[in-house]
Amino acid sequence: MSPSTATIGADRSLTEALLKTTNLPLVRRLEAVGFRAWPASSVQYDGSWQVRLTAGHPSNRLNSIVPLDPSDHRDVEIRLAKASRKFEAYGRPAVLRQTPLASPVLINIIQSQGWERFDETIVMTCDLAHADLPDTLDHLPTHDIGRFVDANLATDQVTAKLKPALAEIINAIKPPSGLFMIEDPQTGPLATVLCVQDNDLAGIMSLSVAKSRRREGLGLEILTSALRWARMRSARSAWLQVKAENAAALALYERLGFREAYRYRYWRQGQP
Repeated sequence: MSPSTATIGADRSLTEALLKTTNLPLVRRLEAVGFRAWPASSVQYDGSWQVRLTAGHPSNRLNSIVPLDPSDHRDVEIRLAKASRKFEAYGRPAVLRQTPLASPVLINIIQSQGWERFDETIVMTCDLAHADLPDTLDHLPTHDIGRFVDANLATDQVTAKLKPALAEIINAIKPPSGLFMIEDPQTGPLATVLCVQDNDLAGIMSLSVAKSRRREGLGLEILTSALRWARMRSARSAWLQVKAENAAALALYERLGFREAYRYRYWRQGQP
């Protein structure tokens, strides 16, 4: 069912209001470091739009159209159709990631075309100088990417078929990265986190705790180790992304001093 004119108008007004209140230079910087921290295998540009595609991995961050200039709405419908065809070549529906850098005109058009909105994510930042972190580094990073990938897939309970794609993504990260794990000699991996240091910014990726061992402090333990490692390497701020409905993770991050910087959402091309 197509959205009503009133709904489209209300959402567009909200998008325009957010543009006026959001720190756009910060958004641009965090988007840039985010691309470097989680690199897609294919990246193409159409004006200020980035079209990211990764055949071997289903992550929306690796497979989406990402507009990066609120004023770029030239020939939107033609460019949208062109980008959508790239997704069709991969056998998947087109996905658009709407950050505060997306043009309200573009969002209005995809709504009128019946695109479906899903998955709201919060991007958070933390001043590491004031973060309450332990004085010692409880866990040292590993350089064994294969071992880390196995641990991350196991704690996330994700199919091992994604191992080659995930290993390729991590190998492609150019900034210095710390791969952290907590393992039990008897039961195996308990928690993982990837920390990507990009100059003075540290990105937290792939934080995962085994389902049977959650609420035991393992997430806090491994996260503070990663942040401590980044701070020792002169990172001044940390950033991460978390789904808006993940109350437990939000509570953990807020406890360490993370605060919301902006939000983004995905739109999926509706089925004909």
